[in-house]
Amino acid sequence: MTTSPGRVRRAALPLPLPEQTVFGFRFTSSPRDARLARRLASCQMDAWGWHPGTPPHDAVELIVGELAANSVTHGRVPGRDAALRLCRRDGEGRVRIEVSDTRGERLPVVQDAGSEEDGGRGLVLVTALAKEWGVMARPGAPGKTVWAVVGTGVPPASRERQ
Repeated sequence: MTTSPGRVRRAALPLPLPEQTVFGFRFTSSPRDARLARRLASCQMDAWGWHPGTPPHDAVELIVGELAANSVTHGRVPGRDAALRLCRRDGEGRVRIEVSDTRGERLPVVQDAGSEEDGGRGLVLVTALAKEWGVMARPGAPGKTVWAVVGTGVPPASRERQ
């Protein structure tokens, strides 16, 4: 495949695989890539056996969507990427979501948005769906990582063996 001058061929997207316990994806700080991060998280949850419509799948998809949107809206630095990381912890019955950006000085705050407000409810939803969530310094790079933990119960592979 050839690319036109001035166009850089984008690296292949990561494949959601059932056997991997960690899924990672770096994305540009754009709304389009925030949507892609949400879609890839959905595909990874499906590969792990939590299909669309199940509470763990839908909670992870919504939380990734909110955190990725917040990252590209409030944590954007031109020319710097954001990152998504999902970690499946079968023994603990949970999935940890991490979304990192380069704006460490802009920490997320849960707001009580009024009925006339267009936004400001995302972290309220994250708080409702996650067992816990928080913010930490981005490991190995400037910025912050916003993380959330979703309870999954018994892993789907374990249920099939019973």
